[in-house]
Amino acid sequence: MSTRALRERFEWRGRSVAWDRFGSGPPLVLLHGTPWSSALWRPLADALAARFTVHLWDMPGYGQSSMDPAHAVDLGQQGELFAALLSAWGLDRPHVVAHDFGGAVALRARTLHGARYRSLCLVDVVALSPWGSPFFELVRQHADVFAQMPPHVHRGAIEAYIRGASHRGLRDDELATLVEPWSNEAGQAAFYRQIAQADERFTDEIESLYPVIDEPTHVIWGAEDTWIPVDRAHRLRATLPAASLSVIEEAGHLIQLDAPVALAVEVAGWLDRQS
Repeated sequence: MSTRALRERFEWRGRSVAWDRFGSGPPLVLLHGTPWSSALWRPLADALAARFTVHLWDMPGYGQSSMDPAHAVDLGQQGELFAALLSAWGLDRPHVVAHDFGGAVALRARTLHGARYRSLCLVDVVALSPWGSPFFELVRQHADVFAQMPPHVHRGAIEAYIRGASHRGLRDDELATLVEPWSNEAGQAAFYRQIAQADERFTDEIESLYPVIDEPTHVIWGAEDTWIPVDRAHRLRATLPAASLSVIEEAGHLIQLDAPVALAVEVAGWLDRQS
């Protein structure tokens, strides 16, 4: 797993959004979650670029995008931004694949900001309350204190936190790639800021709107996800009128690393059926 530079920039309300586009075919947009970045999707994006024009981007506060402490990074902002980004790209109905917080971002853009999709694939997404681990809740209540921790203590805490998202366990290089954006002074502050601004109200306020989503939708979940247990997958499928569900065994929340082949087969098969 490696991080490659995103070559383009989109400016929105003072935020600088890093993004990239490559490949050939129908448009496909991949959305990351927290505390990840588009790097988590890169191997799958490279494979799908043979058949799709793939769009990758880092949300403000993450990865290679700006981490200005003055800018809100909550799901409300990210959903509005995503709708604006689709408009700037000139994409009317792209295929969308979203993971974790990216699911809530895609769902908010669809239900509140006029975005429409050719198809929607939701992978271990934040969509239904409750969500957030005990560590997540502790940080949310004391974000200012956590932001002041010594760097080596912070790194140990975030490494332990991220390791908990994987069922099979992470290789050293995978862990390093996921931790690195949060390791310097700006990254440490940004890490705790995005947790402090996470709020279930951003999904609660759109949950009643999920039945209006009539695009073909596929829900994919890791059977061993301890961050967002698989019961949410079944609940989510039941709220979406055009949804199907696939549960991948021996995979946790970091399904891209726990079961990359199974996930790639599932996503590619879904996209083929919708193209």
